[in-house]
Amino acid sequence: MAVLIKLENLKKQYENEEIITKVLHGISFEIDEGEFVAIMGPSGSGKSTLMHILGFLDKLSSGKYFFKGKDTSNLTEDQMAGYRNFEIGFVFQAFNLLPRTSVFDNVKLPLTYANKIENIDEKVNKAIQAVGLWHRKDNLSNQLSGGEKQRVAIARALVNDPSLIFADEPTGNLDSKTGGQVMKILQDLNKQGKTIILVTHEQYTAEHAKRIFKIRDGLIEADFTVEKHREIKDGDELIK
Repeated sequence: MAVLIKLENLKKQYENEEIITKVLHGISFEIDEGEFVAIMGPSGSGKSTLMHILGFLDKLSSGKYFFKGKDTSNLTEDQMAGYRNFEIGFVFQAFNLLPRTSVFDNVKLPLTYANKIENIDEKVNKAIQAVGLWHRKDNLSNQLSGGEKQRVAIARALVNDPSLIFADEPTGNLDSKTGGQVMKILQDLNKQGKTIILVTHEQYTAEHAKRIFKIRDGLIEADFTVEKHREIKDGDELIK
């Protein structure tokens, strides 16, 4: 399996006049194509900053970031935008849908930004069907439930056929049942070969992934597979 992401001693700091705030202190890992990875950590741990760098929304301060084998550590703003348009799909906690706009037009938006004018209707319809919202495609976004809005956000992330989908606290605004349905959609997409990186502070949500990174104080504290973690927990319960 090919390596999609490789980080080597990635660091990030922010400078405001003479004040330097160090956020990431040297992170190294690899993520293969087709993995489903969760990044967990408390508020202020650096997990959102890490996601922004991996998603080409922010630049690293030092270290190396390889994406599909290419060193992307020193991209221009235009090059970063190109990666966001063609390689990355985003699903956010707040949905970020256009109000009073149809499901179809919300899902179509990334194709418009990327100037992809071929087979637009076909691509949008395919993405909407993938999240089970065909019956809602002509409804306005303000006519949808929270779970339906998040499914529209997932369809929008899918429509460009990206290499990688980021889900940033995708269940944060949903009840547990609806959140479970959204996570099932992400698991199904992963089974179809999509690489997914989930950012969350919830253990239950993270365990829908196959591998978990725990980040604390700007460093990777743990890196383990969910399956192995469950085996250890079950073993502990048997011992008790």
